[in-house]
Amino acid sequence: MTVTASGPVPGLVHNGPMTPSGHPIAQPGDPQRLGARTDDEGTNFAVYSSVGAHGGDVSLVLVDAGGRETEVPLYVEADVWHAHLPEVGPGQRYGFRARGPHDPSRGLLFDPTVLLLDPYARAMEPAASGAPRALVSVVVGGGFDWGDDDAPPRRPWADTVVYETHVKGISVAHPGVPVPLRGTFAGLAQPAVIEHLVGLGVTAVELMPVQQFLTEPFLLDRHLTNYWGYSTIGFFAPHGGFSSSGSAGQQVREFQAMVAALHAAGLEVILDVVYNHTAEGGPSAPALSFRGLANDVYYRLDPLDPSRYIDTTGTGNSLDTDRPEPLRLMLDSLRYWVTEMHVDGFRFDLAAALAREHGFVDRLSAFFDLLYQDPVLNKVKLIAEPWDVGAPDSYQVGRFPAGWAEWNDRFRDGVRDFWRGRGSVAELAYRLTGSSDIYGWSRRGPDASVNFVVAHDGKTLADLVAYEGKHNLANGEGNADGTSDDRAANYGVEGPTDDPAILAVRRRQQRNMLATLLVSQGVAMLGGGDEMGRTQGGNNNAYCQDNPTSWYDWTPSDEATALTAFVSRAVGVQLGHPALRRRTFLTGMPVPGGLPDVTWYDRAGDPMTAERWQDPANHFLALLLAGDRTDRVDDDGCPEHDDDVLVILNASTEPADLVVPGRAGAVYTVVLDTRSPDGSPWSPSGELGPLPLGSVHRVDARSVVVATAPLVG
Repeated sequence: MTVTASGPVPGLVHNGPMTPSGHPIAQPGDPQRLGARTDDEGTNFAVYSSVGAHGGDVSLVLVDAGGRETEVPLYVEADVWHAHLPEVGPGQRYGFRARGPHDPSRGLLFDPTVLLLDPYARAMEPAASGAPRALVSVVVGGGFDWGDDDAPPRRPWADTVVYETHVKGISVAHPGVPVPLRGTFAGLAQPAVIEHLVGLGVTAVELMPVQQFLTEPFLLDRHLTNYWGYSTIGFFAPHGGFSSSGSAGQQVREFQAMVAALHAAGLEVILDVVYNHTAEGGPSAPALSFRGLANDVYYRLDPLDPSRYIDTTGTGNSLDTDRPEPLRLMLDSLRYWVTEMHVDGFRFDLAAALAREHGFVDRLSAFFDLLYQDPVLNKVKLIAEPWDVGAPDSYQVGRFPAGWAEWNDRFRDGVRDFWRGRGSVAELAYRLTGSSDIYGWSRRGPDASVNFVVAHDGKTLADLVAYEGKHNLANGEGNADGTSDDRAANYGVEGPTDDPAILAVRRRQQRNMLATLLVSQGVAMLGGGDEMGRTQGGNNNAYCQDNPTSWYDWTPSDEATALTAFVSRAVGVQLGHPALRRRTFLTGMPVPGGLPDVTWYDRAGDPMTAERWQDPANHFLALLLAGDRTDRVDDDGCPEHDDDVLVILNASTEPADLVVPGRAGAVYTVVLDTRSPDGSPWSPSGELGPLPLGSVHRVDARSVVVATAPLVG
């Protein structure tokens, strides 16, 4: 064995056996333990690379705090390059160099001048050079005390309300978070933030990417950053920019402490993960890790021209899930975040790209099969963004297999259209009842549909009712980026206004869309900050805005306080009523001597007719959910009954006088009313009494009313 470095390097975390020239002696390692794994005697290093098949080799590079390197040869077994270094421990910086042919025409991009990141690194930190995209891998030890956090919450999908948020955005301006912790994992774990989430009543936080990511060069050229984080380079490493300590080892423990704090508050943690591509970018971008180790294995190359990539992600370098090595990377990463970091589920960005085999999305793909069989991963929440880009079969909504939930963009579009007066009541009815037209054929239930009105990608809820157009000039792309069809309305003026009538309509419409979301069957997902009226100034693609445009504004106001109270009330209505949280689809079938599980009514309180369903001018719909037909059972297996739940939605610009329907003797109490700022029952007189069967209730223009009646008889 030879060592290529020329002399001992001071500052390395190493005190083990040395060569006569003062270098660490590398012993054979365990090729099954990919990454840098510590034990009582030192650290095992192992990395996959295809370079051996092309006559090359890989070496380990130990890096000291000043950036000086010691290069150590590695053993190889089945294309895994490995070694065990005694007494090399946590805190050691390292990387790899792969020596082999650089021949783009064959898809080979080996370059020994590049220090490559470990794809399995548990932590990364800035390199000594200080270059904006230069990182080094760091050895991390184990040993976090999880205390009582050994049993995950595992809340059923039907009882879940998701809150999508950004680790930095939610806490960076929060006055209740200590300044050194703002914008970090520790900041999100602060009592002031957790109390807000618990007060809303949500049951899970879905975190936008927290795995180590990088900013693209084109954004750096514009003096912008990748704020959202959909550009992963370290699939095992918490993002260093979200750590309050600056220590690579502490990044891991800080993330674990955040998860433990959220779990202690009853909140599940779902990670938005990006396995469809990496931060290495398109063909002309430099190698950082995967490209320099095995470009011909990790990425989808064009078989007619291996210098080019097959791109179904819009980034120029889609990971190749036809190959076992990328699949193993994904599964190992997912399993690590569950077993070592205690997360409860994942939302997969552009998930259709992961299910491609031989170029086509396949419901029987290896990716789906592996997750289905994995004893760890088949127990956690799996959410698909069920599309990718650039292929004829990119749109896959409703086509994911059992065990998966999906972002339902048809819910988003249907609800937005209905409330701006352009939607069909028939379309809305499907969305209110869990989208059986989309998910019923696959024998999944309403909880396969993750319903949302807004998400990170697009306008905030407040902007959806204030800006008809997009206002993305700050992104530096001439306002060409972002969708041009938000299905938005401004109700008279584009952007901010002092007109009280316009402001009143905008606030009501926000409440209407939130109420519709939270009375619909399926899994509700709230956009973080929408409960406070968060605005991005009309920017519908704020991915590069790491500034107050994207950060939550916690400045107290009457409007924000009322809207937060409204969301809390609406979440409480959904979680408090089994009739709104079904696991099977409603049928509307008649029941002798009782009510169907759902009955639909027009604005007069009469059952809906085919003509009313098809009337494009009809913007009113009411439905009655029978409390004795909930499809739920208690812990003893007995049917779980509920009140009858009456939901009334009037998107018309005119009021409607509804004759209250229901079973004989029913008397309803209003539990949610979008006419009041906080959702409490409202009437012109200031008091709203019971609504007995057959009484006439005026439903104001652009409003939602939810009322419940105890079962009688």
